[in-house]
Amino acid sequence: MTARLYSNENFPLPVVETLRRLGHDVLTTHDTGKSNAGIPDDEVLRFATEKGRAVLTHNRQDFIGLHRLNPDHAGIIVCTDNPDFPALAAKVHAQLEMLTTLQGQLVRVNRGS
Repeated sequence: MTARLYSNENFPLPVVETLRRLGHDVLTTHDTGKSNAGIPDDEVLRFATEKGRAVLTHNRQDFIGLHRLNPDHAGIIVCTDNPDFPALAAKVHAQLEMLTTLQGQLVRVNRGS
């Protein structure tokens, strides 16, 4: 599936660029003028949901908690830190290829899997 994503400010730009080349529509906090603004995670999720985009983040604990509190969102993709950006992008892409929708989904992308 081609996904509409919103990358949290902690997510590496090289991964975003690779996902874009793979056909995904990725909006960044920089694109929206919200870089380094310290926006609370619940507001990040609300913004992404309003825009019909799944959040792409390394902030696993907080976003897993938000998903448990309210799974009515456009999707959350939580990734473990991986300095091998091409490998991380490939893993995110592979997970997306297996889905038909991200609506309400919590997708975990782990470095070792």
